[in-house]
Amino acid sequence: MQASAPIGIFDSGIGGLTVAHAVAQLLPQESIIYFGDTAHLPYGDKSTAAIQAYAVKISDVLLQKHCKAILIACNSASAAAYELVKEYVGSKALTFNVIEPIVNYVGQQYPGKHVGLIGTKQTVSSNVYARKVDALNKDIVLQQQATPLLASMIEEGFFNDSVSQQIIESYLQQPTLQNIEALVLACTHYPLIKHQIARYYQEAIPVLDTSGIVASTLKKALTKHNLLNPNTQKGTYQFLVSDYTRAFEASTRLFFGQEVHLEKYPLWE
Repeated sequence: MQASAPIGIFDSGIGGLTVAHAVAQLLPQESIIYFGDTAHLPYGDKSTAAIQAYAVKISDVLLQKHCKAILIACNSASAAAYELVKEYVGSKALTFNVIEPIVNYVGQQYPGKHVGLIGTKQTVSSNVYARKVDALNKDIVLQQQATPLLASMIEEGFFNDSVSQQIIESYLQQPTLQNIEALVLACTHYPLIKHQIARYYQEAIPVLDTSGIVASTLKKALTKHNLLNPNTQKGTYQFLVSDYTRAFEASTRLFFGQEVHLEKYPLWE
């Protein structure tokens, strides 16, 4: 692994761009290769076996491009495929997911509290957050609610309007999420609707998204392994997609504030 090598980040679609953008903001000298598996989005309603197949194939692409780190910027894929990806990648690159950083943060900030969590069916049914939070032994009560419509809604551009607000509120009103003291957004799409969620709670409780926390965790690990890019120039960004979509191109341009070129890179011909 070379310090000047890029960081590989992947997700099924635009959600992982929230994490990629946070990494770019915190580590501007790092080059990023982002893979959006747009042919198979969203991952939240896919089987574990399917997600694992996609994740390993994408990791192989990122290894071929000599990435020094591979970050699974998707909660569903982190829950279903992180251990498999970590084993597959081995010592060729550092591997990261978006679950452990937020679990550690919740453990530090909310011991003895009732914490809500919303995510895809895949993430919630995997119970990975509950197992990891329980393992902390911090007396945290995790109250989970699957919110399967939200990721697809965001991918289709339905947010910041009255329709999306009604859907969001219908989920947040569920009995599972009552009397919580913080809410974890356990899907990397959800930062795009964070202010709508905060509006529902009238800023009364913290709404936690993973992007900044994950970026900080990545920086610490790169520093520890002497893999921070020593160059002072701004890094480059490369965007690969398994299927071209105009919406993904527009979202990428919006996140990174520059013209982007999507390279179509089918996982299977």
